[in-house]
Amino acid sequence: MTTNNSSKGDYFFTSESVGDGHPDKVADQISDALVDRFLSEDPISRVAAETIVTTNWVAVCGEARGPESIDAKEIERVTREAIRDIGYEQEGFHWAKAEVVVRLHKQSSDIAQGVDEAANKAEGAGDQGLMFGYAKNETTSLMPAPITYAHKILRTISEDRRAGKLPLLGPDAKSQVTLHYVDGKPVRADRIVVSIQHDEKIDQIGVRELIRPYVEATLPAGWMPEEKHFYVNPTGRFVVGGPDGDAGLTGRKIIVDTYGGAAPHGGGAFSGKDPTKVDRSAAYAARYLAKNVVASGIADECTIQLSYAIGVSEPLSFYVNTHGTNKVDVLKLPNLLRELVDLSPRGIREHLQLNRPIYRKTAAFGHFGRDPESDGAFSWERTDLVPAIKSAFNLRM
Repeated sequence: MTTNNSSKGDYFFTSESVGDGHPDKVADQISDALVDRFLSEDPISRVAAETIVTTNWVAVCGEARGPESIDAKEIERVTREAIRDIGYEQEGFHWAKAEVVVRLHKQSSDIAQGVDEAANKAEGAGDQGLMFGYAKNETTSLMPAPITYAHKILRTISEDRRAGKLPLLGPDAKSQVTLHYVDGKPVRADRIVVSIQHDEKIDQIGVRELIRPYVEATLPAGWMPEEKHFYVNPTGRFVVGGPDGDAGLTGRKIIVDTYGGAAPHGGGAFSGKDPTKVDRSAAYAARYLAKNVVASGIADECTIQLSYAIGVSEPLSFYVNTHGTNKVDVLKLPNLLRELVDLSPRGIREHLQLNRPIYRKTAAFGHFGRDPESDGAFSWERTDLVPAIKSAFNLRM
C-alpha cells in the first residue's frame, strides 16, 4: 500500500491498454471499418454504427445514410474482412463461420434536419455533449507516459504476431502499466501486467518469456519493475479468449482510447461515428489544440474542453487550462486558438480533413499520440499551429 503525496509530486499512476483482438476492440474495428467503407464511397455519408460480438455471432446495429450499394451483403463482407484481418480463425470465433446479423437502418430524419446545412442555417453538431483534449510534456508524443507504454507493449506484440513471429500467441490481450512519479515526473515502472491469449502448447512461464523482451524494449533503460511485480497471465491460463471468452461492444474502452485516465473524458465514444458527430471530431480538435499549445513551449500541460448542442454550429463553451505550467500570460490563448481553428463541426472536418476513410486504424492502440500518416490519418496529431502560437506570444521560432 502506498500513500499518494501529490503535494510533493510523488505518486504512482496506472493506465491500461487492450490489444486489437480484445472483444471490445473487435467491435470498435468493425464499426470503424464500416465508417471507412461509407466514406470511401461518399465522403458526406452519415454513420452511427454499433457492433456486438460474442461466440461466433456478430450484430451490426445503428443508422446510416449513404450509397445504396452498401447494403446488408456488403456490410457483412466488411465485417468478416475486419475479423479476418485481426486474426480470428478460432473454433469459438471465426471470420468465415460466425453468424453476422445486420440491423443498420437509415438515419433518423429528425437528426438529419438538425445536422444538415441549409440555406438558412449552418451545419449543426450531430449530438450534444462535451469533449476534452489533453497534452503533456512527458513523452515525445506529448501524451501521458503510462498509456503510451501500455499501448506500445501491445502494439509491438501485435505487429510481430501478425507477421507470424509469435505463432503461440492469440489476438486477445491486455496490458497495465503503473509508473512511479517523483517531483511530478515518471522515474520507473513499479508494476507491469500483461495478459495475452495463448496456445495450449505453451505454459505461463513460456508466455512470460515471450512477452519479456517486448516490455524491456518499450520501457526506458533501467525501468523494469522487480521480478515479483512483473505479472504475465496472472490467472495462469488464457487459452479461451476474444469474443468467445467475453462479449464485446463498440465504445466500451473510451479511457483506453484517450489518455489512460490522466485527463477528463466527456463520456462519448469515437468508433462507429462519422466526423459530423462531435463526440469524435471535436475530441480530435481539442487534442490538436492542446498538443499545439504544449508543442509551442508556452505550457508543459494543457487541457481543453469543448461543448456542443445538437443542431447548433458553434461550440457552447471553450475552456483552456494550463495547470499552472504556462510560461507566458495565457489570458488571450482561448481567443487565439478560436481564431486559428474554426470549431464548428464543418470547420473542424475541413481543417483536419476528416471526411476520409481513415478510422479503422484508430480503433486499436489509441486515437492519440500516433504519427500523422500520408493518407490523412491522425491529422489531429500535427503541430502546424506552433509557429502562429509562438508568434502571438512573441517567442523565437
